[in-house]
Amino acid sequence: MTTPRAGLAILQGCTRTRRIQWQSLEKGFQALSITPARTTIRALSTQSNPMNPADAASKGMAVIMHARPLPVSPSYFTLSARFNDDFIKIQNLYRRFQHVPHAPPDKVPRVAWRKFQDYRAFCGEAVRASHYSECIAMAKHLHKIHPDLKSEEVMQALHPFKRDINAHGNAVRTIPIDKFGRALGTGRRKTSVARAWVVEGSGEIIINGKSLAEAFGRVHDRESAIWALRASQRLDKYNVWALVEGGGPTGQAEAMTLAVAKALMAHEPALKPALRRAGCVTRDPRMVERKKPGHVKARKMPAWVKR
Repeated sequence: MTTPRAGLAILQGCTRTRRIQWQSLEKGFQALSITPARTTIRALSTQSNPMNPADAASKGMAVIMHARPLPVSPSYFTLSARFNDDFIKIQNLYRRFQHVPHAPPDKVPRVAWRKFQDYRAFCGEAVRASHYSECIAMAKHLHKIHPDLKSEEVMQALHPFKRDINAHGNAVRTIPIDKFGRALGTGRRKTSVARAWVVEGSGEIIINGKSLAEAFGRVHDRESAIWALRASQRLDKYNVWALVEGGGPTGQAEAMTLAVAKALMAHEPALKPALRRAGCVTRDPRMVERKKPGHVKARKMPAWVKR
């Protein structure tokens, strides 16, 4: 059993220990406390008030003005920013001027529009083909507006969709006639190539050093080779010396038709309408279709057997 004096001593020791612990905790909290810097301002209220930089500078506080670059257009955050800007501009103009009278078809200036792949390379963005076709359709509609009613804003909006060169205004290259009076024409058909020198004469035709009958055994091929001269009624007015190579006899004969027609137009440009009606001016673009794996020929399939 402890005496009252001993109990009082124990209580005094506990009080002294608690005071020391409290002082150490207070020092620790003071060490952990973060003193506000001169460059920061901490608001304790939930309401924001505009700060006057002049007042802050007079109080000795450094004012940091946060600045960030703003995008030029809201389309900056999209996948195709440049195309979206052009599309929105064309769409807005289309909605404004879609009922404006158009010019007659023969008065509308011819324009070479950019192809889909050319526009993708021009803007450097992954543009969808369906979106570009829709935009080009609206651009062509705006281009047909009568010149007296077309504003400068519309012309500037259509500029990104036009090619830099005027493909429809290029001059046709004429075939020269050399000092011997010869005109050289070149024609192609399938894999055949023909070069024909045409000069005024009595109607002699030499093909690869052979006569017409020796070069082509079929009558149809002979007629095809001289069809340009026969259609223009110049069969006895010009001599032809030709070199043909590649492909078969039918392809060589039809290639020679185009070659002779080109050389003949160099001598008489007025024959072009007649030769065009005869089908001698335009090249036949058809080519032999390739054979596919699993097919007997280009399109023929093996016979189906049930069992």
